[in-house]
Order: sequence, then C-alpha cells, then structure tokens
Amino acid sequence: MRKRPLGANISHMLKARGVDVIFGIPGVHNVELYRGIEEAGITHVLARHEQGAGFMADGYARATGKPGVAYVITGPGLCNIMTPMGQAYSDSVSMLVISSCLETKDTGMGRGRLHEMLDQEGAAATVCDWSKTAPDAAAAYRLIDKTFAEFSANRARPKHIQVPIDVLGTLADAAPDQPTPPAKPIARPEDIAAAAEWLLGAKRPMFIFGGGAASGFEAARKLVRLTRAATMCSFAGRGIIAPDYPLNYGPCLAKADSATELAKADLVLCIGTELSETDLWRDQLGYDAPMIRVDLDAHSLADDHVADLPIMGDAAAFLADICDLIEGQNIKTNWGTEEVAAAKLAYAAETDAARQGIAPICAAMAEALPKGTLIYSDMTQFAYVSKELYPLDRPNLWHHPYGFGTLGYGLPAAIGGKIGRPKTPVVAIAGDYGFHYTMQELGVAVELGLSLPIILWDNGKLKEIEDSMVRSQIAPNAVVAQNPDFCALARAFGSNATAPDTLVEFQQALKNALKADGPTLIYITPEITV
Repeated sequence: MRKRPLGANISHMLKARGVDVIFGIPGVHNVELYRGIEEAGITHVLARHEQGAGFMADGYARATGKPGVAYVITGPGLCNIMTPMGQAYSDSVSMLVISSCLETKDTGMGRGRLHEMLDQEGAAATVCDWSKTAPDAAAAYRLIDKTFAEFSANRARPKHIQVPIDVLGTLADAAPDQPTPPAKPIARPEDIAAAAEWLLGAKRPMFIFGGGAASGFEAARKLVRLTRAATMCSFAGRGIIAPDYPLNYGPCLAKADSATELAKADLVLCIGTELSETDLWRDQLGYDAPMIRVDLDAHSLADDHVADLPIMGDAAAFLADICDLIEGQNIKTNWGTEEVAAAKLAYAAETDAARQGIAPICAAMAEALPKGTLIYSDMTQFAYVSKELYPLDRPNLWHHPYGFGTLGYGLPAAIGGKIGRPKTPVVAIAGDYGFHYTMQELGVAVELGLSLPIILWDNGKLKEIEDSMVRSQIAPNAVVAQNPDFCALARAFGSNATAPDTLVEFQQALKNALKADGPTLIYITPEITV
C-alpha cells in the first residue's frame, strides 16, 4: 500500500476502529489531520469553538456508547477543549482528543512560536486519563490502539494524543490491523459467592446503583426483585431500577434524610458508583451496616467509603453472575413499601420547596416527551429540579455535567447526541447564563438541520449563586447579566424560536420542535402560567 502523510493515516486508522464522526476545528497547525478525513469516509462536524467540539464529542459518546473523537490545534485549541476533557473525566466518558504540537525541533525551546505553551502535554494531563506525545508514526499508532484497548477494558476516561506538526506531514506506512480488544475484568467467583451469601442472610439489603452499573440494568432489576431489596441511585444511575419498583427510593443520596433511610439497612451494596461529593453532598454516606462495593476502578474501592467486601470487576457481569446464584432461593426481607413511598413524597416536596415553581413545568415536560427521549442538561435550576423528579424508564437517558459541573454543556452535548442518534428524540436544557457559554453552537444545529428542542430557562440571573450568597449572608453581587432577546438571537442563527405562555403551549412547542426541520429554541421563564 502506498505511503500517506501520517495525518491522513490517522483518520484512516480511526475509521478502521469504528470512528464515523470527528468533531473539531481545523487550523494552520493541524491541517494534516484533515487531509484524510473525507477519503477515510468520516464525517467531520465543524464546531464554532473547541469547547463546543469537546462537549459534542462527549454527548456523542454518551448517546452511542462509542468514543467521541475531536481534532484541535496546538495551544489555544487544546486549552479550549480542556474544559470538556475535565467533564468527560469526572463523568467517565470515552473521549479521544488528538492535537498537533510544535515541531520536534521547537519543543521546549521557548522560541515564541505560534500557539506555543510551556508544557502542552502536561497541561492536558491535568484533565484526562493520560496525555502523550507521539514522536513518530509507530508511536501514534500504538497510542491510538492503547486508547481503544483501555476504552474496551477500563473505566471510560478521556485521552489526549499530540503529534508534532512536522511528524503529521511525514510520509508513513498505513496503521497495522487492530489487535483484539481486551475484555473488562470480571469479579472473582469466590467474591461473587461471598456477596451472594451476605445478601441471602440480609433482612434489609439496600442497593445503591451508579452509572457504572447502567449496562447491567436488566440484571439489576432482576436481582432487586429476587431479593426484595430497597434501592437508591446516584443521578448517573437513574433508570437502572424502574421508577415504579415499589422499594426504589430514587436519586435521593444528596438528601440529608437519606442517611436515615440508609441506617435502616443491614447490608449496603454499592454497585458502580464513586460516591463522590456531587453524589452525596456530605462526607459520609450514613449507614451502620456491612458494605459491599463493586467497581471497575481500584481507586474508587480504596477511597474514604471503605467496603467490608470490595470487589473489583465489571458491574454488569457481577450482577448477572450473582443473579444466577440467588435465583431459586427462598428470600424474605422486611422492607415496607409504605415507608419508601413516604420518604419519596418527602423528598419530592423538599425538592419543590427548595426551587419553587419548577416541578409543574418538569411534570409537563415528562408528559409531552416520548419515552426514550435523550436529554442533555446544563447547570441550571430547571435541570437541578428536573433530574430529581423526571421519571426514567431505563438508564443513560438524561445526561448532565455532574462531577466537573461545567456551564455551557447542554446545547453542544445535545448536538453530539443527536448526530449520534439521529432517529432518537433529543432535547437540550440550558439556563440563560450558561447558554451564553456555548450559544454559538446553535449555528451547528441549524447547519445540520437537527430537529432539536432547546429549552431555555431564563430567570434573569445566576439564581443558584444568588441563593447561595443569601444563605451565606452575603449581599448578592455579580449575579445579574444583561441578556439578549434570545428568540431574536435564535432566529438570527436561522433557528426556530417560540416563547410559550402556558404549560399547554409549552407541551405543544416541544411536540412541534421534535418534528421540525431544524432546532427550536423554546424560551420559558418563571412567569409561565401553570
């Protein structure tokens, strides 16, 4: 086979590994990466900012289960995508960012070259699993295959590969065939047997499911039915257990009173959850019982939430295997459906009281959207309420920037999700202030003709920050920004736009937007008539 410039070979290699879409922005330092994209049969999506490209790659990965890939330039291009990389790291998303870097002779020399950074590789390493420089074609190919092997077997985390400008343009042989991807590690049989024995001896077992258990949700549902266990979940674990399961407390871990319910358990099983600050908003989970933790990540098993039985392995495989051991056993537990129902009502009332007026709008949204709708939300009070109350009949339907907590996520991530799942209804949710961060990506949705409802919640301020200041007895400061006429702005991009006055109009706007030929901004305020 004839030699090609390495930049072109990289695109061909990615195509051979199943990559169909690349998000990015070309520049003078990465043009060689663009030489082979079309020839390889890959679609390139031109973002308006590298932050948008990164969030699109994130949203695409969450929607499809395939890695999201982005091409960026040296220096500012990489800096701009580091925020999405940090978000993907905290939320366990498979993302590969490939950038150029200065020519080999210029690396670390401080010659004042265009886009020069003191340590570009090191900067990226602060927000991803690893950041490596490929000095030649062979190294680039090895790093790409290392990436896909780790995506296959390890906890999903973003990776960064940078290639010097001169190396990208060097003629190189084609990449080798992909080696067989490794499988995820599975729990030891003796650990599964021990967990089954503990579970069979429990009278009040409590499962806590996180996003790491999502792919095993069918086995999880079977297991809790077999054991009549109570369940809670992190926000990332919503939908693993059906909302109508009578012993499902739901995503209540961050509620202070959830510790009271956890204290009723005589065995706690945490499956695929990091139990991070943004899961709990307290230092300790709050329980007085033995704990079993199952996780793919050894770091999580060695954190402050020390398990009596830590089990290293894939959560989905563990759930299937323990079901096989449990099935057919005579299990009697004494959780009461009434106590779970009462706690859930109290949690819902607390959520409504904390941010009043949003719950009815959330209910109207749930009623209007078809089952299976993918939702991407930004950091906004509308999302904070909705992600507690909106019912999900299966996991991986609601995507939110949980750990890193970035503003500007919702719109570009939803664009990536819609590109990845074009026949699936997809909705974006943003607040008025966060929308400013990435609203330029609306042009991408228009350009591609994406049927994408964008719910814009405008309370005229950074309301969550204002509330925090008031709670801290700080006079609210710097929490109000001048907003544009958002509907006029959307129309200037070529988007549809509407401002419903009532919940009925809001529901109809959602239904219309799902059928439209392009995106629709649906502008609502706290004054909407409920």
